[in-house]
Amino acid sequence: MTDPESAAFRAEAHALAATLAGLSPDDWDQPTRCEPWTVRDVVGHLVTALGRLPHMLTQDEPDHPDTDATGYYRPDARFSLDANTDRIHTAQTEGSADDLVAAFTAAAYAVDDAYRAVTPARRVRTRHGDAMLLSAFLTTRTVEVAVHGLDITDALAQPPCLTPAGAAHLPQALLGPEWHRLGWDPVTLLRKVSGRTQVFPEEADRMAQLGAGRLAFG
Repeated sequence: MTDPESAAFRAEAHALAATLAGLSPDDWDQPTRCEPWTVRDVVGHLVTALGRLPHMLTQDEPDHPDTDATGYYRPDARFSLDANTDRIHTAQTEGSADDLVAAFTAAAYAVDDAYRAVTPARRVRTRHGDAMLLSAFLTTRTVEVAVHGLDITDALAQPPCLTPAGAAHLPQALLGPEWHRLGWDPVTLLRKVSGRTQVFPEEADRMAQLGAGRLAFG
């Protein structure tokens, strides 16, 4: 039986790959809200972000998890000026559209293959030093694909490509089972918690009642 983490990742990666395959040459050079990244650079960032998971499984397993998917996006040194500068430069690419679609697709398949080769309860160490369950880290990769997918479709004035599997998994994984109390649909929730859309004071109060806050996100 497929777990919700794996189902959501595969669905979101497949949907974004299909969107990318349909882009025109001009689309790839359009600016996004993730300045100074173009659509091309956002995809370059995703290729790098997905590539971290298979590599982590070659490292020693930590004793105990100390971070979940929401905690992974806490505002600390991982979003410092130096870290963000490195993140920006690493993503910028002159790769062709075909190369980037192929690279993203290959990275997604590599993540799926690596995840299914071990138990989801396997523990991993992130590049930021967090110890996480593999299933929780996979959720962060799905967040990356879904949120940056919104960055891409918004930049091109296209409808969002959040899938039913992603919509079923991500809100609960990030904000808990009572996320519906916020009154947001899943796309709005991702926009709000990732800083893509303004959170009004009364909405911030409802988030606080759930013990939730906005994610630090590039």
